[in-house]
Amino acid sequence: MVDVGQKPDTERIAIARGEVHMLKETLDLIRAGQIKKGDVLTVAQIAGISASKRTSDLIPLCHPLPLSKIDVDLALDESLPGVVITATVKVTGKTGVEMEALTAVTIAALTVYDMAKAAEKTMKIQNIRLVEKHGGQSGDVVNE
Repeated sequence: MVDVGQKPDTERIAIARGEVHMLKETLDLIRAGQIKKGDVLTVAQIAGISASKRTSDLIPLCHPLPLSKIDVDLALDESLPGVVITATVKVTGKTGVEMEALTAVTIAALTVYDMAKAAEKTMKIQNIRLVEKHGGQSGDVVNE
């Protein structure tokens, strides 16, 4: 791991986003609560939050961080059609939370896929990316 011991603690925020593209029929099943495994959006939200907290266990050189906020939002989007996932993660610390936000989105997307795969095997997880980050030595980055 990189030595961040000399860096000052600062507030850091990262926002990541991704999409699960699917057939309109699958999106309709999710909206109607008719996926056999249960409430797709709630389970995926919890999975994303849990994954964000475990990022340093999943990615070998990530620092474990005392996260102060994790928000995972899943929105149904007719134009895809599919689910848009946005994660916002916050910490006051010596290193950023980009990986925690990206991990939250990725695991939430995988959970949507897992829960709905009985209805559709052709879903696509796409466009997982850092939308913005704030704080730290490198300053603010806004990609969208």
